[in-house]
Amino acid sequence: MTEEERKKILESSPVGTFALMAAVIGSMVIGWLFLYFGVFVPRGMIN
Repeated sequence: MTEEERKKILESSPVGTFALMAAVIGSMVIGWLFLYFGVFVPRGMIN
């Protein structure tokens, strides 16, 4: 590996990490929405 290639790799952004973070955050949001609308809202208000 040349010094140019090494420098290019180190200066590039971690696209795979950002994609993984987006997938995890998206699944957490979907899970929270499922719990909110599928479990908490149908049970109604606390008396």
